[in-house]
Amino acid sequence: MSTPPYVAVLIGTRKGLFIARGDAAREQFVIEGPHLAGYEIQRAFLDPRHGGRVGFAAAHHPIWGIHVYRSDDAGLSWQPLDAVPSHGADDDPEHLKTIWNLAPGPVAAPDTIYAGIEPPGLFVSRDGGSSWQVLPGFHQHPTAAYWHPAKGGCAVHSLHAAGERVYAALAAGGTYRSDNGGERWIPCNRGVRAPYVAGTDPIAGHNDHGLRMHPADPDRLYRQSHTGTWRSDDGGMSWIEITEGLPSDFGYALGLDPANPDVLFTIPEDSSQFRATVDGRLRVYRTEDGGRNWQALTRGLPQSHCYVTILRDGLDTDGLNPLGVYFGTSSGQVYYSRNCGDDWQPLPAVLPPILTIQAEVVQ
Repeated sequence: MSTPPYVAVLIGTRKGLFIARGDAAREQFVIEGPHLAGYEIQRAFLDPRHGGRVGFAAAHHPIWGIHVYRSDDAGLSWQPLDAVPSHGADDDPEHLKTIWNLAPGPVAAPDTIYAGIEPPGLFVSRDGGSSWQVLPGFHQHPTAAYWHPAKGGCAVHSLHAAGERVYAALAAGGTYRSDNGGERWIPCNRGVRAPYVAGTDPIAGHNDHGLRMHPADPDRLYRQSHTGTWRSDDGGMSWIEITEGLPSDFGYALGLDPANPDVLFTIPEDSSQFRATVDGRLRVYRTEDGGRNWQALTRGLPQSHCYVTILRDGLDTDGLNPLGVYFGTSSGQVYYSRNCGDDWQPLPAVLPPILTIQAEVVQ
């Protein structure tokens, strides 16, 4: 299973990073780890721009602090980098409390990495994580006055880049777009319900749970807000609610099919008050027409007394045909499908609570 190409699933948990490796048929997986044992892994990925051989992880430890780790051997070994994205030079939590997201930059800039942090800030590295520069146009945006801490904090949690286009979303502030690599930003929140913010159609202050940009169409976005699931066909300038057909308007996890912009996966949760699967049933919902219709996918998943949470980065797909889909739960199980969600089975492990999942084909 270690001979390329093969599928590697990075599983970031509250107690370290695990990697499940399987061949392209995805019939069996071998689980490694924990790497970075004892660290909370908020985000980890193998970079598709480097054939999945280069990886990054945001690691947090209550004693040893906050670090960015890099791998140059597809996650077999990890080395801490000297620099971290931070508003200041020391470890004051007012400068850096959490690195919420690390994301690859555009294909044409293979050493560019973006980072989103708490307190809200957006940073870029153009040398593979060796150094970081702040993008002040984001957190100094005039609408930052609308940003406010939610239950999960106020942080940049979703980042996507394609050419000069960059999207960033934060809780609780909303979704923003830059068309010049992050220098200037425009809010992209019009039409998304936000009853907790003053005004009938607020420009910012939205409590976004997750944002996904389709890699083949940077104008196609999907958004999980505090008030439902939404789609944009024009780069965030307008939004269409696609919650109808789902069992609730609350949730976090979103997953895409890189070959089809109309395919989306989500796992709804009961409510803000009870953040667990609806009715104790673990159901993945799939749309194949951009959210007009939804299908509950349940074969192989527990359908009674299953009360788990799947976080915003807890669901991913591998881009193979048929599409592989993977998600991790708050109780440490990872489920995967080799046929676009029609059938599911668990990985043979019970891990610490899972924060992030990323599936990549290693070349």
